[in-house]
Amino acid sequence: MARLLRTGLPFLLVWVAVVWASHVRTNLLNVCMDAKHHKEKPGPEDKLHEQCSPWKDNACCSVNTSQEAHKDISYLYKFNWDHCGKMAPECKKHFIQDTCLYECSPNLGPWIHKVDQSWRQERILNVPLCKEDCQNWWKDCRTSYTCKSNWHKGWNWSSGYNQCPKEATCHPFEFFFPTPAALCSNVWSDSYIISKYSRGSGRCIQMWFDPAYGNPNEKVARFYAEAMSGTGLPRAWSFPLSLVLVLLCLLC
Repeated sequence: MARLLRTGLPFLLVWVAVVWASHVRTNLLNVCMDAKHHKEKPGPEDKLHEQCSPWKDNACCSVNTSQEAHKDISYLYKFNWDHCGKMAPECKKHFIQDTCLYECSPNLGPWIHKVDQSWRQERILNVPLCKEDCQNWWKDCRTSYTCKSNWHKGWNWSSGYNQCPKEATCHPFEFFFPTPAALCSNVWSDSYIISKYSRGSGRCIQMWFDPAYGNPNEKVARFYAEAMSGTGLPRAWSFPLSLVLVLLCLLC
């Protein structure tokens, strides 16, 4: 009996580790960030506004949040898109879509990280946006102007909304963002990166999609949740695998 236990227990422990890790991996799917305007859990929102409507079947944003995402200097973050003159409408559409993705998507779990900020406890980091989405964002914003390459910090908020710092000068987007990769990575402190993959590949997050064909980002999130080896899964495996190693040593 003792020998049976000694030979069978390692397999049992490995099975426990796999079950544990699979559970944590599942927790990266269909989740909302712990942030300023996000719902606690995703769910249907039939009346999401315009560009946020693709997420109406399962959203982390409320109807009100989706409406505010389309306004200039909305109550969401008091952010002024027109800080260097009127932003081109085709450019602003991308920033609205970016806001909708951030606020509404339940498929960003593999890239959520803990932070200690007054307005949120979690953020996204290095979400792989499909290369066409980054390229079109950059192309449509080339004629608009800005005064900074990182829009998360360094603004003058004395008026209640963001204004360029006194020493900053407005230039075309291309001055601060010379490539699509620079725009996607720098504008929101590495929230996104440009992917080498194309839309429909199942390997990159789409900012834009037709809900009539379902949400393609569900498949993408599942792929990265199961395959990534950087942030979530190693931590998920650390406890059960450590337990396995300790008990195996005791049996030696």
